[in-house]
Amino acid sequence: MTTHPVRHTPVRRERYAEQVYAGVLGKIIGVYLGRPVEGWPYQDITDRFGEVGRYVNDDLGIPLIVADDDISGTLAFARVVLDNPGRTVEAADVGDTWLNYVIEDRTILWWGGMGRSTEHTAYLNLRRGIPAPSSGSIAVNGQTLAEQIGAQIFSDAFGLMHPDDPDRAVALTRAAASVSHDGDALESAGLLAAMRALAFDEPDLDRLLDTGTAYVRSPAVRRLLDDVRANCSAAHDWRDIRDWVDQHYGYARYPGPCHALSNLAMSLGALLGAGDSFPASVMIASSVGFDTDSNAGTVGCLNGVRLGLDALGEGPDLRTPVADRLLVVTADGGECVSDATRETDRILASATTLAGGELPPPRPRFTFAYRGSVQGFTACPYHPGADGPPPAGTGDALRVRLGGPHGPGTAHVSTPTFLDPADTSGNFSTLASPTLYPGQTLTARLSAARDGTNVRPYVLYADEGRTTTVLGEANSLGPTPRTVTWQVPPAGNLVPFRVGFAFTADGPGAEAFLHELDWRGAPEDFEQSGVLLASIWDTKPQALAPWVSSAKNFEADFAVTYSVSHPDILGVVTTGTRDWTDYAVASRLTFSLHETAGLVVRSRGHRRFYAGVFSGGDRLRLLHQRDGERRVLAETAFTYERDRPYAVELRCRGREFALSVDGSIRLTAIADDTLGGGTGFVVERGAVAADGVRISRLAAP
Repeated sequence: MTTHPVRHTPVRRERYAEQVYAGVLGKIIGVYLGRPVEGWPYQDITDRFGEVGRYVNDDLGIPLIVADDDISGTLAFARVVLDNPGRTVEAADVGDTWLNYVIEDRTILWWGGMGRSTEHTAYLNLRRGIPAPSSGSIAVNGQTLAEQIGAQIFSDAFGLMHPDDPDRAVALTRAAASVSHDGDALESAGLLAAMRALAFDEPDLDRLLDTGTAYVRSPAVRRLLDDVRANCSAAHDWRDIRDWVDQHYGYARYPGPCHALSNLAMSLGALLGAGDSFPASVMIASSVGFDTDSNAGTVGCLNGVRLGLDALGEGPDLRTPVADRLLVVTADGGECVSDATRETDRILASATTLAGGELPPPRPRFTFAYRGSVQGFTACPYHPGADGPPPAGTGDALRVRLGGPHGPGTAHVSTPTFLDPADTSGNFSTLASPTLYPGQTLTARLSAARDGTNVRPYVLYADEGRTTTVLGEANSLGPTPRTVTWQVPPAGNLVPFRVGFAFTADGPGAEAFLHELDWRGAPEDFEQSGVLLASIWDTKPQALAPWVSSAKNFEADFAVTYSVSHPDILGVVTTGTRDWTDYAVASRLTFSLHETAGLVVRSRGHRRFYAGVFSGGDRLRLLHQRDGERRVLAETAFTYERDRPYAVELRCRGREFALSVDGSIRLTAIADDTLGGGTGFVVERGAVAADGVRISRLAAP
């Protein structure tokens, strides 16, 4: 096949970035549109809603923004590129990415059992040492498991990384998908990857299908393509298309619970039946049964790229309710609460890395860089009453209109920094750490259309059903942007779940603008302490919510703050984010039965971290865990006792590490890199009790 090189003019880069954003946004719109009716029979959808062209979550009493495998898998597995810079990504690398980010029985995948769930089976294969691509192969798992839907629903990002380059898009997609799939599932994923890559410069669907078909090697998939194209078009009623697909390619025709070819046929039918209408395409995919959220996400991503950002605003308003928000639920908890802009920037960085380019410096967390982007900011649901419109993205700022046309204006706008305690439903476990902690300093650039406007930053805390707003000082705004800083104050053992701004103006018709908002680095000082357990029946109080655990048991303890227990290797519990680089973590540890236990720093998932550990009753070690390899950076003899507390501190500053016990430095080492990450505990084949934790920022070297 002919490779189409990426053009690097500034205009082209700007257009490419917006198309990636439209693809990511189209994906999440489709998923959240189809998810509430996932698994419903077609007739039940028809009887209840007629068609699903609007969000129906409120009708069913469930949140709109929830954890979903189609989003988490797509964006988490795509991290393999940035996690392995400077090398060709192979299937085995993606397998390591699965093991690093997936928490068994809890995140991303459908945990339906060995031999029943394709992805669960592949994960267990990886765990027992069968590397990718064998982990997902027909030879190991049989054809039925290998040809279910997952390959085509987890691979959108790889196509977005390769504009106009279908060769490489298909190759990387097949490598990634082969961790869990084989056969016609890989062919389906490859076809869609080629179409996504080509859609950056080719909006015509028929030409995309013509060119994409050349990447299909399977006679069965080629026959399906010819058949669907001959019988499905915008001239057909979408219900007739649905009935035709069900008759010729429905689930009854294939083994397994959710076959790739059934859903490929329905996705193509939705694309062809909708023509050049984005809202029609995701409506059809969400209304017809089959795998509604997966198929709507597939067509939403492709049509976002193909038709452009403006197409997402046609018809019903599908952008405003989503407000760019999404969740990526992995063992790297600080990256869970995210938005379409941040994930677009990650995909763009991956594309630059794959092309051998140099990454630009990271920009502030909130820049509202794409047309209409709001990055989760909405009228604050915890401060109702202001009568202005919702905030709007201008392409370089968030515009906030204060109140109505008469009298003084007010507005409260906020965005999530952690899981909203009111949103607790979802089929896939939602584990996360906050993006913002007490002790971190907000830096914002704001302005107003005229003088007489004031702003106060604030955060929201929640505890046992009570919500508290903590406000910063008031700052006056005018037409010239000004920088406002505020250190988030502590609230006991709690963390904030939203950050926002309260605006007031002395007259009607005022407008304010948030140009940038950022925070980075570890907190100056963040602490949890004391006994968190209020009842023997509640071992997971609110204060444990910021921690993400792959340990079998992580609970509040009867006598100290935390208890961590795990029957195997790599029982890891972490909190924090990737921009924590230079900091110290301290806790009082009491060891029970164990092989290894201690403190973790700079964790990016639960198989990539540094640690200071006690081992075997007689050793201290500083180690670096990277996927399946554990390298001891330094060690020393140190006899210690069970059931006696030790004051332990682990410091990381630049490439320098130091482990202290009871106030004395016992080990130092030089790290392999300076990448940031979260902190916490590790225990292997045993238990450790931890009395409190304190995280303190260190000055950069």
